[in-house]
Amino acid sequence: MNPAPIKELITFDDFAKLDIRVGTITSVSAVERSDKLMKLMVDFGDHTRSILAGIKQERENPQEIEGKQALFVVNLPERKMAGEVSQGMLFDIGFEDKITPCLAMPECQVPNGCRAG
Repeated sequence: MNPAPIKELITFDDFAKLDIRVGTITSVSAVERSDKLMKLMVDFGDHTRSILAGIKQERENPQEIEGKQALFVVNLPERKMAGEVSQGMLFDIGFEDKITPCLAMPECQVPNGCRAG
């Protein structure tokens, strides 16, 4: 893999606008009207969200991520895809570089809802 060029500089204020939190993936189910999307139910400690992720074809068994903690962007506007609503975005590693994606996750268990940054 050749690393991609670094994107243009942003300010710290731009970065601070992102709300990235740890959540536990409590269930993973197929989105019927999509070849790519899976519906993740994610526990953020004080609430649960439905987050759609394009991981259906990236993994032999997408359900293998159930029970794992991962990073999610939680302050994006809700988005309707394939008839389902997504309330955030899974933060994964590798897809943009065309390698097998993996979860961005904490190295040890932390409380759900913990902020990254």
